[in-house]
Amino acid sequence: MKFPIQNAQILISAVKEEQYPDLNLPEVAIAGRSNVGKSSLINKLINRKKLARTSSKPGRTRTINFYKIEEELIFVDVPGYGYAKVSKQELEKWGQMMEHYFATREELVTTILVVDFRHRPTAQDVQMYEYLKYLNLPVLVVATKADKVKRGVHNRHMNQVVDTLNLFEEDLVVPFSAVTGEGQDEIWEIILKDLGIESE
Repeated sequence: MKFPIQNAQILISAVKEEQYPDLNLPEVAIAGRSNVGKSSLINKLINRKKLARTSSKPGRTRTINFYKIEEELIFVDVPGYGYAKVSKQELEKWGQMMEHYFATREELVTTILVVDFRHRPTAQDVQMYEYLKYLNLPVLVVATKADKVKRGVHNRHMNQVVDTLNLFEEDLVVPFSAVTGEGQDEIWEIILKDLGIESE
């Protein structure tokens, strides 16, 4: 994998399994509550400003979005959970779509769980983490908005994330800022190691 990323494109915004790409590339799913910064994380990692659309309104991502990166891997942005202002029926549909993807997708190798570094992970963050571990998936926890947390209390906030999620020993937490780029290189190192891809 060459850096910085030169070639990234959205393949499809899927709502059903038949639409998933059939490229036999390893996939990295990116999950997190609505408006936590998943799109900003994706854009920073792939060196783009607007490939993944960001919104101030929770619940903007209503499909499973597949992004091909350098012909070597695929980022999969799943709908955010939490306080999205949509109908109960719509939420149930998203939940079923996500659950089916996580439980059945053979190309899925590892997952990024995005939480807000400023606050204790929510009950839904804990539920999502426990579900991913139930499926025996490796999880990298990315704690966004790290630039808004003073350096002197970073360790306290890290411990808060680890303790609240009851993090497995093999899983890591990386503080990240889409503003400063903090954590970007470390996130890539972990992703490539999980996928068995060498960086150049």
